[in-house]
Amino acid sequence: MTRTVTALFRDDFYLSTCEASVTGILEDGGIELDQTCFYAASGGQPGDTGFLERADGSRIDIAVARHGETKDIIVHVPAEGQPVPAVGEKLVLHIDWPRRYRLMRMHTACHLLSVVCPFPITGASVGEDESRVDFDMSETIDRDEVTTALMKLVEENHPVYVQWITDDELAANPGIVKSKNVRPPVGLGRVSLVCIGENSAVDSQPCGGTHVSETQEVGAVHIAKIEKKGKENRRFRIRFGMPEDRASV
Repeated sequence: MTRTVTALFRDDFYLSTCEASVTGILEDGGIELDQTCFYAASGGQPGDTGFLERADGSRIDIAVARHGETKDIIVHVPAEGQPVPAVGEKLVLHIDWPRRYRLMRMHTACHLLSVVCPFPITGASVGEDESRVDFDMSETIDRDEVTTALMKLVEENHPVYVQWITDDELAANPGIVKSKNVRPPVGLGRVSLVCIGENSAVDSQPCGGTHVSETQEVGAVHIAKIEKKGKENRRFRIRFGMPEDRASV
């Protein structure tokens, strides 16, 4: 029997540890908890890794966190050969914070890219060192100009924060969704809007991922490559570091 979980990361992206109780063990070994700080893979952002600390100090390494049958279920998938906790057992959860923080920085950079390139998004994948965002566009665009515009937004250090709207409010304002093929998850009663800038002056879009609290935290990023993936599709690859490190087209 699957059970809903309180997803603590939705209200605090910087929460790296918490206490929880085991509520169920799935047939494939997946662990369900009453609450968690582990982000479950969704929307192009990978799920968190880390470990669960038991009362005796031993640990259960978690290979990934994923959703269950619905978005309100989060399953912690142990690495191979890990011990199985008992239902009701109390654990202390620890996510791999350095990895999560890189993903938060990169995911925020993807949002900034969607501001610089205001075209419908046809796909995206967030990575620790490189991310890609696909746009429905046929225009030719200079990657150096895009990098310069990206870094301007980073250096202006705009606040990044979440506002919540209801499913009905989202349905009444479909224009705020930038993704062309993937719709924001609904059915939980509320949807998070990731806002950038005072009063959302820079951007506002539905997103359930994790992000930094100000654009300066993104650090140096650049467009490493722009690939033509069809007559009206361009794939932008974002990497950390200065433009000198980029790959050639």
